[in-house]
Amino acid sequence: MGAPGSETLSVDGEANTNPAVRTRQSSSLFTTAALLSLIGLADSIYLTVEHLAGRAVRCTITSGCEEVLSSAYATVAGLPLAGIGAIGYFICFSLAILAVFGNRAAANAMLYLVGLMFAVSVYLFVLQAFVLQAFCQFCLLSGAVTLLLSLVVALERFYVRRG
Repeated sequence: MGAPGSETLSVDGEANTNPAVRTRQSSSLFTTAALLSLIGLADSIYLTVEHLAGRAVRCTITSGCEEVLSSAYATVAGLPLAGIGAIGYFICFSLAILAVFGNRAAANAMLYLVGLMFAVSVYLFVLQAFVLQAFCQFCLLSGAVTLLLSLVVALERFYVRRG
């Protein structure tokens, strides 16, 4: 029997106390988190390069990219917000890779980082919706990636690991 609170549920809903199964489940979830982080990183790097080059980003799905990306909210202390996002995604990717190999400190740090990223994404979504009244498809992609990262990390922490 495992330690109290170390069980996970198997496919049939029964408690699974097999540490090997929990490790595989955690590794799969952290691998998913690493892949999601790479998508967010690519999106953020693209926006950062375009911002630093002074080029307008062309939207194909929404029509508000220019309004959002040229707003006062697109920079923080002179730095492109997308660049800060790229740093966050890179750290998230690094932590996810460490967590795949069993580093629990990295897994714990990732929970807090992704929580912060989620809070910022919600704030930025609210800004787009209610202040700017325009949406950037690349910003929405970043928000969706962060939402999925949040779900994956929460699933690992509160369902697979439980404790």
